[in-house]
Order: sequence, then structure tokens, then C-alpha cells
Amino acid sequence: MTPQFAPQAAAPPALRPAGRPTARLAAWLRSPVGLVTATAVVLAIVNIAITPGLVTGAHFPATVNLLVPAVLAAMASVPSILSGGGGLDLSVGPLLGFVDVLAVGVLLPAGLGLASIPVCLAIGAATGVVNGVLVAYFRLQPIVVTLGTYLVFAGWSLVVMPQPQGNEPGWAAFLGGAWAGGYVPRSVLPLIAAVALWMALRRLGFVRLVTAIGSDDRAAYTAGVNVAAVRLGAYALGGLIAALAGLTLVALIGSGDPTVGPQYTLEAVAAVALGGNSLAGGQGGMTGPAFGAATLFLIQSLLSSLKVSSMWIQVVYGAVLLVALCLNSSFSARLRAGANGVVSAA
Repeated sequence: MTPQFAPQAAAPPALRPAGRPTARLAAWLRSPVGLVTATAVVLAIVNIAITPGLVTGAHFPATVNLLVPAVLAAMASVPSILSGGGGLDLSVGPLLGFVDVLAVGVLLPAGLGLASIPVCLAIGAATGVVNGVLVAYFRLQPIVVTLGTYLVFAGWSLVVMPQPQGNEPGWAAFLGGAWAGGYVPRSVLPLIAAVALWMALRRLGFVRLVTAIGSDDRAAYTAGVNVAAVRLGAYALGGLIAALAGLTLVALIGSGDPTVGPQYTLEAVAAVALGGNSLAGGQGGMTGPAFGAATLFLIQSLLSSLKVSSMWIQVVYGAVLLVALCLNSSFSARLRAGANGVVSAA
């Protein structure tokens, strides 16, 4: 007879090993997401200590308005990178700027008010679809494809509006304002929409499919996943979120500026890497890149408060990107070593 063992009762709360939540917290802080989150919190405290006016009702909306486009640009870069295949979407920045120029220089003079919002979102999603078709079905290199759309939108913005000009639409003025005496900026509404969309897609399983093809597209294909369609959807999602970022940019600058968009491309890629996402795909999410963008923004704010020349900003972004890549490589190596150890023990 097979001996029967009675299941052991769970230890009473008072007898459970102490320190387990602390150990989990320490492990989380050692992860890339935990590290960048803690860094952002520390930088926020330092910035507030040096410049307390950043969080007053008069200046807080302007601070958030500056931050939101950068966070959304980083989020827009996540789906294509997560889908693997070297999916760096370089067109995010110029697309963001083109939405600003289009809304102010074309749609507003044409008499489109709120209707310009779905038009801009549709153009963003369509751009992602074009990138996705060329990458997923024509099997072109993502960096070459998105460099092409980068140049298209950077040049097209200058054709539509050779120099900064125009007035902000009514909806942009609304987004640029705030509720509750300035402590609830309305520019967070597109950010909330992007987060809600991502959570809905994760609940529906789409994010899991994107991660699967990013980790190993051959294994995903063998398992019955339509790799090309999922990768196309990832690029379309990125284009849609980039268009949301463009709407917040209109609210930020209050006019059309054909030169402001491309600067967000490098910042978005650096934020994704800093947030712990693997640039090879298949690893990461939205939380890390969002805090990565916040970290870069807070570094820039700190440098400005310390009267450091703005010429150093690009140097800092490049250095942060290199450090983030090294840390991510080290963390991935530890994960692989741990997984190999478990397999060997089994």
C-alpha cells in the first residue's frame, strides 16, 4: 500500500518565518524595475528639496505636462521592442511631432475641433501598421524601416510648417489645464487611456503573445501563434500610443513646432532600456520604461536646477543608455544562471 500522508497545516501567522516581506522587497529593489523606481523616487525627493516650487499648485501642472509626453513616448516604444526581431521603432519621436504639426497647422484651420483627435490617433495607428507590414510580412529590418518613417515624418513636418507657429486647439487648452487648484493636471488623461489600453490587452492575452514571439518566434509559431499578425499589432499599438503622446505635446507647447519631435526618440529608447526591458525583445513591460522616462526627466530637471548647461543632456542620455544596457545584460545573465542551476538540480 502507498503510505498516506496527511497534508501539513499552514503555520500560524505568528510562527511563519520572519523577514519574508523584507526579503521580497530587497529582491524587488535589486531588479531593474525596482531599481529604476527607487531611483526616480530619490531624484524626485532631491528635486523637490532643491526646487520646492515644482510641486506647488502654480507649477505642478507645467511639470506634469513636461513629463507626460516623454512617458508616453517611452510606452510607445515598448510593444515593438517587446515583439523581438530588433524592433527599435525610431519613428516614435517624429510621429509625435507630426501629430502636433498636423493638429495645429492643418486640422485646426480646417475647422476640425474634437474630431481632430480621432484623426490623429488613426494616423498614428496607420503608421504603426505600415511599419508592421514592412517588418512582419516583407521581413525588412525594423531599424531600417523605422528610420525611413523617421525621415518621412521629420521632413513632412517641415513641409507642413517650416517654422513654429499657430494656436492650440480648444481641446489642447483643456488638456493643458488642471483640476483641484492645479494639483490634478488634465494632461494625465491620455496617459491613463494608454495604461488602460495596455491593461485591457494584457487581460485579453495579446501582451502575452507579443512577449512570446519576442522570446522565441519559432517556438511561438510552432505553438500556433500567428507571429506576423501579432508583430503587426505590436507596431500598430506603438503608433497609437505615439499619437497620444503627440496630443499631449500640443497641450504642452500650445502651438505647432516641426523640430521638437525627433528629440523624443533617443529619450524613449534610453527610458525603455533603463526600465529593464530587454532591447532584444521578450522581456519587460510598461512600468519600468515609464519610470525610466520619469528618471531621465528628473535628471534633466536636476541639471537645470544646478545651472548645468543643456548641452550635457544628450551626454547624460547616452551614458544612461550604456549603463542601463550593461545592467540589463548582467541581470539577464543572472537569470539564465539561476535557471540553469534549477535545471541541473532537477
